[in-house]
Amino acid sequence: MITPHSFSSRITCVIALVLLIVPGCAHDSYQQRADIIKTHVGDFYDHLKANRVSAAVHENEQIEVMADQMAETVLKQGQKQGTTQVEREFALMKTARETAAQNWIALGQYFTIREQPEKARASYQRVIDAYTDQTERVYREQALRALSDLEIVSEPASGLIP
Repeated sequence: MITPHSFSSRITCVIALVLLIVPGCAHDSYQQRADIIKTHVGDFYDHLKANRVSAAVHENEQIEVMADQMAETVLKQGQKQGTTQVEREFALMKTARETAAQNWIALGQYFTIREQPEKARASYQRVIDAYTDQTERVYREQALRALSDLEIVSEPASGLIP
């Protein structure tokens, strides 16, 4: 028979165990998502190397989706959880967005090398249009420079040569 004292002791042990396990789960979740982002990045470049552009684009879109989900979590959990957890979530979200922007630029470079200037322009323009935060300015500027450089390597449109 369970006495009130032994029941109380068991509950206390269970609560203590949960308190020890939960922080580990949060870390595992954070690390798991970081690993997923790394996998998507690796897959993105593997697909580009194999000329599977649609698959590469899909991988990059998955990184953007993860970043959007993390942004929602940061907004929702900002006041509920401790500062450390929110800061980690924000840092991972920022990393995901920066990675996705870099991947779009890499895709533009891929198209430039493949002499597909319209697709390269679209990829660079995506960075300019989608990454508008002040902290992402460096990627917008890089995309703008790439657009200018694209004019150097692109064939002139017919009728523009004097």
